[in-house]
Amino acid sequence: MHDKSISGFSKKSKEQKAAWLATHFLEDSVGESVQTLTQFWLRDRSLQETLDGFSENTISNFPMPYGIAPNFLINGQMYAVPMVTEESSVVAAAASAAKFWLPLGGFHTKVVGTVKLGQIHFKWKGTEERWKTLFPALCEKLILEATHLSANMAKRGGGISAIKYFRNPAISEDYYQIRVRFETCDSMGANFINSILEQFAATLKQWANTAPELKETERSLDIIMAILSNYTPECVVKTWVSCSLKAMEATLKTRDDVRHFARKFETAVHVAIHDPYRAVTHNKGIFNGIDSVVLATGNDFRAIEACGHAYAARDGQYRSLSKCSIENDQFYFELEMPLAIGTVGGLTNLHPLAKLSLDILQNPTAEELMQVIAATGLAQNFGALRSLVTTGIQAGHMKMHLQNILNHLGANTEQKKEAATYFANKPVSFSSVRQFLGIEE
Repeated sequence: MHDKSISGFSKKSKEQKAAWLATHFLEDSVGESVQTLTQFWLRDRSLQETLDGFSENTISNFPMPYGIAPNFLINGQMYAVPMVTEESSVVAAAASAAKFWLPLGGFHTKVVGTVKLGQIHFKWKGTEERWKTLFPALCEKLILEATHLSANMAKRGGGISAIKYFRNPAISEDYYQIRVRFETCDSMGANFINSILEQFAATLKQWANTAPELKETERSLDIIMAILSNYTPECVVKTWVSCSLKAMEATLKTRDDVRHFARKFETAVHVAIHDPYRAVTHNKGIFNGIDSVVLATGNDFRAIEACGHAYAARDGQYRSLSKCSIENDQFYFELEMPLAIGTVGGLTNLHPLAKLSLDILQNPTAEELMQVIAATGLAQNFGALRSLVTTGIQAGHMKMHLQNILNHLGANTEQKKEAATYFANKPVSFSSVRQFLGIEE
């Protein structure tokens, strides 16, 4: 077992890392494995070095399809939305929904808030009454001693907007938390926020050691950690579509009558609002759209997903992020959720395709990008639900997945063309495609 351990792996060259990995963990196919890894290296060495710098111990690239969903009308402006995803039918569903709503007024959006949050967690032996007395002057000191870090952000209209404290005896009797509200303009702001918080923590510790107003029994202050929170319930965007049932009827392509379709759709959303088993899958569909644009623009999809799921459970039960209603024959479908993203800094500037994505989206501000991402999430949700309550999800999904199955089974170009025709009106499965190609199970 110890023969497969290694010291100094990070100091090896990429070639040496790949060779060591293949030799120790892919013994039966060393040459083939190294070839698989190296075939995805870019010929452009400068660009490859840029990509390698995004992570650690990099031995290859992992390409993902980069697609475009056209026909998005958002607040009266047309967009072609870049999407990065490996899942069949995601881009198609978003594009289909965008085209569906194009003649009906498109997507409407509004940014509700852009507040980001950070926390300093610490233990202090003093009483809360004493803390209340000391806190106002301490806040002034915290802000003053972080001025060198916040000055540039303040010039752009951002910075520290409020500081509050909280206690939670369930964690510990002497537990305190300082929670800081930030505005970070067009950046996501993680580095800015964490730098401010660490400065606050240093100031707090120094204050506890030296402040003349403190008693000796009040000098015991232990910093647990200082870090931003990816839960941003005040950095929220809302998007919606709306039309009369009569107007929808002209666009809807289904055997169902429009009223029947709309009521089934509304009920499907209500199921996800009240049933967490359905809500998880429902919201996963929303994030199919959200994550694809977040990835394409070089933002942090993990933070956005974690925040979105916490927001979906903010009342104590996990629920749908979208809502639907029909009143006076008017169909209304909306999505409201937190989206903490940026258009400057991080990978948005470093990754060439992330930069290109922002160019495609006409170089949006962070607030504009929030709205595009949210509209794509709502479009994805509409497309999925429309399929679910009419033809079922597998009909469209498996047609899109047919090419993956054919590639997996080694079909040639002519067989792929024949299969597309053959399965146009037939169910798709691995077994049925094998049978069509004459491959035995």
